Amino acid sequence: MDDLEYKKQILDPKSASFCGAKWYNATIWLGSGMTTSCHHPLPHKIDLEAIKTNPSAIHNTVQKKAERKQMQCGDRPKGCEYCWKIEDINRDNISDRVYKSKIFSNEALDEAHKSDPNTDWNLKTLEIAFDRTCNFACTYCNPAFSSTWANNIKRQGPYTDMVTDGRNHFTHSHESAEPYKKDETNPYVEAFYKWWETDLHKSLDELRITGGEPMMSPNLWRLLDWIETQGDKMNPNMTLAINSNLGAKQSIIDRFKTKLKKFDNFELYTSCEATFGQAEYIRDGIVYGDWHSNFLHMMVDKVPRAIHNMCTINALCLESLPELLEKMVWFKSASKVYGPEVNFTLNILRFPSFQSPLVLPDELRNKFKLDLVKFLNSNEKHLEHMEINQTQRLIDYLDVVKTPHAGAAEQSKLQKDFKAFYSQYDKRQGKDFEKTFPIIGEWYRGI
Repeated sequence: MDDLEYKKQILDPKSASFCGAKWYNATIWLGSGMTTSCHHPLPHKIDLEAIKTNPSAIHNTVQKKAERKQMQCGDRPKGCEYCWKIEDINRDNISDRVYKSKIFSNEALDEAHKSDPNTDWNLKTLEIAFDRTCNFACTYCNPAFSSTWANNIKRQGPYTDMVTDGRNHFTHSHESAEPYKKDETNPYVEAFYKWWETDLHKSLDELRITGGEPMMSPNLWRLLDWIETQGDKMNPNMTLAINSNLGAKQSIIDRFKTKLKKFDNFELYTSCEATFGQAEYIRDGIVYGDWHSNFLHMMVDKVPRAIHNMCTINALCLESLPELLEKMVWFKSASKVYGPEVNFTLNILRFPSFQSPLVLPDELRNKFKLDLVKFLNSNEKHLEHMEINQTQRLIDYLDVVKTPHAGAAEQSKLQKDFKAFYSQYDKRQGKDFEKTFPIIGEWYRGI
């Protein structure tokens, strides 16, 4: 059954807004005690009192239970706007609520739909970040998710002269994202381990670890040690997925590969959405050649069973995104020799709005849209159905959608913040926007 038929036959009869992720999936930032149902809605605080007696409350929050009831009734939770934007294009585009529901059985979805919304649920898929320790400071990230970003703000002070949403990402070091120091016990982390050791290791179909950079977190190695010694207790079909920027020291990457090569169900998620100097500008800290080499060696050494590249689609990446996608097609062909499956996803950035692809003027958006059409026409036979859908929805997004999200500032203000941010970024990081992005740079110069 293709994705559109799945939506019509499985999800729509339940309700016009139903999504299995609200019950069975969570993204949880244990360092700061924040949670959400997937990575699209804004996170909310976990009740510190509730987890003392119910560790599953790191997922089963009052807010999520209210949103489950909305979905059972066909109402749209406001925080799930990412999917409503895609669906409201009205071109039968497939939103992520289809992908995030399709991974669960029809029986599980029926059970969730008919349930008391106040019921506590064991997760089937979970993404966790233990802390924000990271060696990169990507332009679209911020101090809440990167210790390198936090240190940059501490050393050089806040970014200034911006007025649109997302500006506060770059005005302070977000100490609330790391309330517990390295020598203190974090109650959110301990609640996870209590839930993990009782129920989660049996109920989860997939555990995905993100960051920061997980290789730099002691808690990743703590969990891998548990799996190494007690993995026979786990759901034998559980997938262990780990996000990594593949930019750690070689000795750490080698240790990582040694540890994970013993685990049959390991999948690697990495991130890049541009090539060479443009990738290094967007993802400060990456050395594109090293990323490419580490990606290839993960394949050659047959460490993961699959490698997924997550492209964060922002205004800057569109110049070289087709070239990066061509590289992904090359990796996909190499996987026929080396074994690990390779694919990509295109995740459209909405916050901060001034970095959205929609900040660009119509003529540039149209040019980049046509570049993607050319890529898709040339490579469709090499792509998975999901990759084709995601490329087509980005093409349609650039063609139709006018605002990143409800309440976003008008484009002129977003463009002024775009210029203000990147001009300061250049001075702080010793970079050169106009030289790095010759196509966008000509327009940028005139803002």
